[in-house]
Amino acid sequence: MDRPLLQELFTTAVAAAQPEKAVRAHLPEPPKGRTIVIGAGKASAQMAKAFEAAWPGPIDGLVVTRYGYAVPCERIEIVEASHPVPDAAGFLAARRIMEKLSGLSRDDLVVALISGGGSALLPAPAPGLTLDDEQAVNRALLASGAPIGVMNAIRNELSLVKGGRLAAMAAPARVATLVVSDVPGDDPALVASGPTVPMTSSRERVRKLVSAYRIELPAPAETLIASGENLAPRTDDPQLAGNSVAIIASAAISLEAAAEQARAAGLEAAILSDAIEGESRDVALVHAGIAREIKTRNRPFARPVVLLSGGETTVTLRGKGRGGRNAEFLLAFAIAIDGLEGITALAADTDGIDGSETNAGAIADGTSAARMRAVGIDPLAALADNDAYSAFAAVGDLLVTGPTGTNVNDFRAIIVR
Repeated sequence: MDRPLLQELFTTAVAAAQPEKAVRAHLPEPPKGRTIVIGAGKASAQMAKAFEAAWPGPIDGLVVTRYGYAVPCERIEIVEASHPVPDAAGFLAARRIMEKLSGLSRDDLVVALISGGGSALLPAPAPGLTLDDEQAVNRALLASGAPIGVMNAIRNELSLVKGGRLAAMAAPARVATLVVSDVPGDDPALVASGPTVPMTSSRERVRKLVSAYRIELPAPAETLIASGENLAPRTDDPQLAGNSVAIIASAAISLEAAAEQARAAGLEAAILSDAIEGESRDVALVHAGIAREIKTRNRPFARPVVLLSGGETTVTLRGKGRGGRNAEFLLAFAIAIDGLEGITALAADTDGIDGSETNAGAIADGTSAARMRAVGIDPLAALADNDAYSAFAAVGDLLVTGPTGTNVNDFRAIIVR
């Protein structure tokens, strides 16, 4: 009976992060001159559509989103490109965006529509690097298990557009950045690697991060970060002084909406955190431990209750199976609650795509592991092979929504009766 409710909570969380109302509520002051719209991310097309509908004056622009995420716009061009590994379409889109920012004046306004996924969708390799190098960097980062903040700090050192560089190109025009945040803590400099928001970092710090996480970068990238200093604009750069940044949607807002919906359905709701990071299977064990404590000892929250959490977990690739971070979280969770009645959980990515698969996530309960074994799948072996997708597909428990039009990252809901 709890599965429909969990799906309803996910739908509510996604609806709370839709750009339509959020963009309208954060429109910048119109300029005397031109208005140029740029953007990148999984939600950027929906953001562009909403901005186009709400903006009172003429506009010109281009935003890039993931394949399959485009929506029709009349005045803003929508380009689709590859995520999570960049491709030539994104490379060309980045070049065209840079061209649009040249020759602007103080009377002009640049509106940057930024959301998660924009880092891969705007590949612009730094001097000495190629698109092949940037693709190799992304693959290495995705396989490393490093948190999003670490990945974006490294990407920042290897790009022509990240770390506020696009905003510097637009100067002296004013830049108003609207952000749908998919990062724990909602630091706008980390969303899509902050193309219009300077990042507090240094090349020395990045060298230490690469070493600490044992990330094998392509040789040209290693050469670049081994020498020189970061040439990105500083957070106090005077040419960016008139710019503005607004977080218009985030995991925190979505979790609050889901909690309100749960209470309306007669369940107490506890938001554990909107900024959880770490290895997916390890985060799953912590969540499972809390759920078991509630089930067996009625603490630290009284039954019935729904536990809600968000953030961005990571997966260190060990095997060759299929499955995103939310499915991997849920497979580890299912193994940890094997045989327990009264616990049902959903884990999904709010953009509708878990990693590079076709599902948003999955749903599991205390019978999931047993049902997998009954159809010939060893849950432990599937987890070891990073093959959560196949395990949940075999028992019909994948959550498939298609692209949702937004992206505030992981959503987890666990009902304990």
